[in-house]
Amino acid sequence: MSLSNIFNIAGSGMSSQSIRLNTVASNMANAESVSSSADDTYRARQPVFQLIQAQQDDPFGAALSSSMAAGQGVQVVDIVESEAPLRQQYEPNHPMADENGYVFYPNVNVVEEMTNMISASRSFQVNADIMNTAKEMMQRVLTLGQS
Repeated sequence: MSLSNIFNIAGSGMSSQSIRLNTVASNMANAESVSSSADDTYRARQPVFQLIQAQQDDPFGAALSSSMAAGQGVQVVDIVESEAPLRQQYEPNHPMADENGYVFYPNVNVVEEMTNMISASRSFQVNADIMNTAKEMMQRVLTLGQS
């Protein structure tokens, strides 16, 4: 793996964590939205990450198995809706209540979303720090021949 690959790998991590932060923001924004039917109610969403595999050859020309090959970053392959049950509350005076007096709230767990937000922002920061460290290393390599 060359030093220049680090920028692609860390960049893919930053991009994926940005998508994760966007889904957290969407979930938090809709946490208290109500609906009169279960079908129309917002459901929490989560991104699905996948390793980007690199095709590598060993020094003797044989292809390495995928379990031994180094990853080349991460990508979001899908955003799935949570299968957790919706919150159903009896509020007959609510304007969005159905004919039985129930309103439906999303299945968003605010504590879990805050944890996801903290984790995503820290992962994003780590990838940014990796990029800065790699940049500093490349600059130092360029100055080696000057003295």
